[in-house]
Amino acid sequence: MVKMILSVVGFLVAGAIFFLYTQPTYDSIRVAEAQIREYDQALGRAAELQKIKQSLLSRYNAFNPSDLDRLQKLLPDHVDNVRLVLDLDNLAARHGMALQNVVISNPVSDVQAQGAVSVIGGGKQEYDSLTLRFSTVGTYESFRTFLEDIETSLRVVDLESLKLDRESGASLASEEGGEPLYKFDIMIRTYWLK
Repeated sequence: MVKMILSVVGFLVAGAIFFLYTQPTYDSIRVAEAQIREYDQALGRAAELQKIKQSLLSRYNAFNPSDLDRLQKLLPDHVDNVRLVLDLDNLAARHGMALQNVVISNPVSDVQAQGAVSVIGGGKQEYDSLTLRFSTVGTYESFRTFLEDIETSLRVVDLESLKLDRESGASLASEEGGEPLYKFDIMIRTYWLK
């Protein structure tokens, strides 16, 4: 009978050890193995992404740097107001004109400053814009060629408004040929990527 009691006690001790120590330890090991598998998958995806990154970087480096500069000028990724005004002033100077009364405004910030409510879903645009208002004085022909230069430049620009007035003052004729001078008030919109 003692053997039977010892067998039952031994069986109960073995069961208690299994349920109180072995089973929880085994479950925690299974959880750790699952985490290890997830980490291994994440490392595998990271290695794949690194390969893709290297592939894209080598393709990017294969582009001609002048083409990349032209693309950056076409759709810049930031606003450079000073560079934009200087570029337009250089274009105007080629035609004997100069920019005057330059005013730069961002339509989104103007609307928000007036207290208007934003449009639902309005923040999903991948680009933004700003308007540039300026005036210049010159002959009609020089202004027309100035606009053609803006049209053929790489920078994406929309002509929003144009006002034409005859220039008042002492000299109504320019030195080259006696053509009348006009004052042009212009508003353009340009874009950049967010």
